[in-house]
Amino acid sequence: MATQRIYVSGRVQGVSYRDWVVRTAKRFGLIGWVRNLRDGRVEILADGEEEALGQLVEACREGPPLARVEDVSAVPDVIDKWCKGFTKRFTA
Repeated sequence: MATQRIYVSGRVQGVSYRDWVVRTAKRFGLIGWVRNLRDGRVEILADGEEEALGQLVEACREGPPLARVEDVSAVPDVIDKWCKGFTKRFTA
């Protein structure tokens, strides 16, 4: 098991990117959360099997149809508290 904090920039707010991340992360069996940041990026904290995390990072490079992803960065992290499933959080 591993945890990654992922930041996605580009046109990723107002295009259902967070909803797409929730569906995609659940499909890969990950737990965690996703939220918009005030600077226009999307932040994701995901925990699960390393292969599934890699698949999520790669999928984030595409995103949903209306998104235009410019950059995706992922760094190892630790889950801040136990999460049930994968949820969408308010903007930080």
